[in-house]
Amino acid sequence: MQTVYQRIESAAWGSITEEMHRDGYALLPKMLTDEQCEALKAGYKNQGLYRKTVVMARHRFGLGEYKYFNYPLPDLIQTIRSGIYPHLVPIANDWFEALKMGIQFPPNHEGLLKQCHIAGQQKATVLILKYGKGGFNTLHQDLYGEVYFPIQLVLFLNEPDIDFTGGEFVLTQQIPRAQSKAIVLNPKKGDALIFTTNFKPEKGAKGYYRVNMKHGVSEVREGHRHTLGIIFHDAIS
Repeated sequence: MQTVYQRIESAAWGSITEEMHRDGYALLPKMLTDEQCEALKAGYKNQGLYRKTVVMARHRFGLGEYKYFNYPLPDLIQTIRSGIYPHLVPIANDWFEALKMGIQFPPNHEGLLKQCHIAGQQKATVLILKYGKGGFNTLHQDLYGEVYFPIQLVLFLNEPDIDFTGGEFVLTQQIPRAQSKAIVLNPKKGDALIFTTNFKPEKGAKGYYRVNMKHGVSEVREGHRHTLGIIFHDAIS
C-alpha cells in the first residue's frame, strides 16, 4: 500500500494544474485510506491536539463546530501540508504573474511560513470541521492575515449518502459585471479537493481579469459530516 507521500507524488499533477487554471478546483481521489479518515475523526475528542474551538452559530458562520490544530501538527497532516505545497506553487505563481500582483511564492512550505511569521502570523490554520443534521457553512474565504497562499484543500472523512445526506461542498464564482455561478461537489470519503482560496485569473479579450470565488457547505439533511481543511498560510489569531 502506498504512503500518503507516495500518493501525493504519483498524482496526475499535469492534469490537476490544467483543471486549476480552468476551473479553480481539482479533485485528488483516494488521498486518504479509510483507516486514516477514521483516525482523524477519532482525534476530534483529543483536546490536546487543538488550540481553539469555534461554535459556528455564535459567529453566524453557519451551524456546526470546528477546531484549529496546534503546532506541532500530527505527522499525517504535516506530510500532506508540506508535500502538496510544492506542486501548487507553480500554479499560484502563474496566477499572480497573470494578474500582475508582483508576488512570487517560495518553492517550499517552510519558506512561506517564514514569510507568515515575519508578518506576525504564527498560529496554525489547519482545522477539522464537524456537522450534524441541519449543519451548514456560509460562503467565505480563508485569509487570516496579510500573507496568504491562494490555494488550499479539504479532505473528506465521511462517505456521502451512507454517513450523511446533503452537505455538498459549494463553490461560487463571481465574474465581473455578471451573475454568480454556483458549483456543487460531493467527493467520496478519503478524497482531497484542491481549490482557490479567494480568486483565479480568467483570460479575456484585453488580458487576464480576476474571478473572485468563495466556498461553503450546503445543509446536512441527515447524519454526520467531518472534513479536514488544510490552509497553507498561518494566522494572526
